[in-house]
Amino acid sequence: MSEKDVDVDTSVAAGVELVLRSTRVVTPEGTRAASVAVSGGKIAAVGAYDAEVPDGARLEDLGDDVLLPGLVDTHVHVNDPGRAEWEGFWTATRAAAAGGITTLVDMPLNSLPPTTTVDNLRTKQDVARSKAHIDVGFWGGALPDNVADLKPLHDVGVFGFKCFLSPSGVEEFPELNQDQLATSMAEIAGFGPHGGLLIVHAEDPHELDAAPHTSGPKYADYLQTRPRVSEDTAIEGLIAVAKRIGARVHVLHLSSSNAIPLIAAAKREGVRLTVETCPHYLTLTAEEVPDGASEFKCCPPIREAGNQDLLWGALADGTIDCIVTDHSPSTVELKTDDFATAWGGISGLQLSLPAVWTEARKRGHTLEDVVRWMSTRTAQLVGLDQKGAIEAGRDADFAVLAPDETFTVDPAELHHRNRVTAYAGKTLSGVVKSTWLRGERILHGGEFTEPAGRLLERNN
Repeated sequence: MSEKDVDVDTSVAAGVELVLRSTRVVTPEGTRAASVAVSGGKIAAVGAYDAEVPDGARLEDLGDDVLLPGLVDTHVHVNDPGRAEWEGFWTATRAAAAGGITTLVDMPLNSLPPTTTVDNLRTKQDVARSKAHIDVGFWGGALPDNVADLKPLHDVGVFGFKCFLSPSGVEEFPELNQDQLATSMAEIAGFGPHGGLLIVHAEDPHELDAAPHTSGPKYADYLQTRPRVSEDTAIEGLIAVAKRIGARVHVLHLSSSNAIPLIAAAKREGVRLTVETCPHYLTLTAEEVPDGASEFKCCPPIREAGNQDLLWGALADGTIDCIVTDHSPSTVELKTDDFATAWGGISGLQLSLPAVWTEARKRGHTLEDVVRWMSTRTAQLVGLDQKGAIEAGRDADFAVLAPDETFTVDPAELHHRNRVTAYAGKTLSGVVKSTWLRGERILHGGEFTEPAGRLLERNN
């Protein structure tokens, strides 16, 4: 028995309702055989595999399936209300649960209204409340004209604020210029004892304007319209402003490996900077995109295989902190065969875990690495210290994974509202057998319970 494997003491045992037992439980100390006791929706103890089951508790023996902490996806566009024909809280949270995700944080745009005032936030929360199968939090938005709305949004519990440095693709969510970026960043940095969090879509509009403007079905032409230098320049400028202000900033959906040295240097200098990337950048390559296949279109774009290798290296050494989906769906009609006009977004909620695991294991990574990137660090990013790990005191949120089982992606089996996917026909490793939220099984054998998710607010 390790130091962390403890028998459940009498006071804890009295309240234990459930024990999950597996030969492979991913904990902060590593993967091991263990029993996880649950009481009142919380993890009461992580004990020895053969620990005695308290009287009155139900035992769920998972055999050799792996027990993971539920994933925390901090970058999801649910689009509800206003564009619910693209996605909605009911469908998005079911798809997330099917992929082992138990918490998501919704982006402020593509819904109507966007989450840029307290009233708009309340509108979105009212829509989500009865539809959420998993826990849901919300980002606020930073626009050129809403600086006065940022503190009220912070005070009611949004997890931070998103801005764009180039056009967002929807007219109700305009980008910030450099002066507006500095103004919003300084305002947010003054929130609370440690400052709020500004998350940034970092592509430079001047570099985008200077790039070729092409249209048509060829992905190579589209790739030229969003060159790496647009990301690199924007990130360099963001780092400079954050360093001057002393602000906490987060780079969204990093695609360009050229920016990795800039990011690593900024972190060494003490800039309060974190960075995410996405499953599609880590598992799909520009070389494989067929002509007209705009299900692969996103902004910034999927780049070449050599670029992907460097992203994996930056994950391994900690320069990139975490992996999130950037689930950004649309209707089928908006995914035209012209890359210039097609909606730019990848649908990935249900497939993110198996997609990442399939590639990660090929590169010598473990499920512990995947949990760190997709659960622990994402929970840390937004301050959800009750999520992201299997240890006493945390929420009893779990995914049960058969890591060696494979399946071929059939769009008809997805729970997204629009079953458009860049992963169609791919064979992936890792089948989610069940998903648990606060000790209740919300998905098993493809069947969902009624919505049991809660609306979350920032902890501090």
